[in-house]
Amino acid sequence: QVQLVESGGGLVQPGGSLRLSCAASGTGFGFYTVGWYRQTPGKERELVASVTINSNTNYADSVKGRFTISRVNAKNTLYLQMNSLKPEDTAVYFCNRIRELLNWGQGTQVTVSS
Repeated sequence: QVQLVESGGGLVQPGGSLRLSCAASGTGFGFYTVGWYRQTPGKERELVASVTINSNTNYADSVKGRFTISRVNAKNTLYLQMNSLKPEDTAVYFCNRIRELLNWGQGTQVTVSS
């Protein structure tokens, strides 16, 4: 079973930047469309960005123009560059496939606050 490990979160001021990383062990990640999700307490997990195996990307309207998703298939790694962060971006961020979801990792906390 593929294991997902997210990292790179932290506390940042509004307008700041963070780069999240997702490392997937084993096979079953590099040949799928994958994405970054986020969740805040009391809300459903939402997909914020996705990338196909050919690096075609898609973004939620709330992050379009500020976040950039990328992947390195050879390393089974997924990234999310987050710029111009806003307090409403505060959430736990997770990576996963878009279909045939894998077991969720622990996620990485992103807090945007002054």
